[in-house]
Amino acid sequence: MKTFCNSIRQDVIKMIHNAKSGHPGGAFSCVDILAVLYKKVLNVPVEWDRAVDFNKRDRFILSKGHASTALYATLAHCGFFSKNLLMGFRMLGSKLQGHPSSRTKLPGIEVSTGSLGQGLSIGVGLALALRLDKINSKVWVLMGDGEMQEGNVWEGLMNANNRQLDNLVVIIDKNNLQIDGATSDVKTIDPLDDKLKAFGFEVYSIDGHNYEQIEKTLLEVKKSKKLCAVIANTVKGKGVSFMENNAGWHGKAPNDEQLQAALEELK
Repeated sequence: MKTFCNSIRQDVIKMIHNAKSGHPGGAFSCVDILAVLYKKVLNVPVEWDRAVDFNKRDRFILSKGHASTALYATLAHCGFFSKNLLMGFRMLGSKLQGHPSSRTKLPGIEVSTGSLGQGLSIGVGLALALRLDKINSKVWVLMGDGEMQEGNVWEGLMNANNRQLDNLVVIIDKNNLQIDGATSDVKTIDPLDDKLKAFGFEVYSIDGHNYEQIEKTLLEVKKSKKLCAVIANTVKGKGVSFMENNAGWHGKAPNDEQLQAALEELK
């Protein structure tokens, strides 16, 4: 898994360098979570809408849409589409836009995201729809911790609790940094676990870079009949020393020298 995830991170940094824009910090912090989800947990066919049981798939929403490179690279490495498409990231006419867009018909993308705070509400709607259609699948929403500062998020959490959506799983990529600095300085969200519990969630707190811990927890949550939230404690910029815990790499492309240094660390 470490080799697999580092391969994803290498593509992520190449994509951002090639586009001369992107968000490496938050992409790197959630790579390990995405890799375990798609390799070990999600019931999602790589054939996508060509699969016979397509409607029975799990739904995954990347609410923190600015980390799209991590999702694109993970999908490509898992066989949803060719890796050759990755270097088209943020290019005019490409299927890989800066934020995920379902309108491009890219396999693996459920909905357009990136307006922070809205992904969870979309997930709540999908979970309700699956219940009405009597489809026994889960909706997984990956959010950023800075995103938890949005009021719409707490409305979504409240609605999920009111409807007792046990087919919804919320995962928070808690790297403690956002574009303006530390989340604790911008607008603290802690104690996040207590707040989620108060909203009726069964809360799990894990190391978001420990593959075994991620897999064990997510598989447990998948079987659960309770409303679940997973707080994944992560490192922004994980894998590249000069990017780790550095808010300056929230939305910044590396130059040629920085690219080579990053790739060397990710070998």
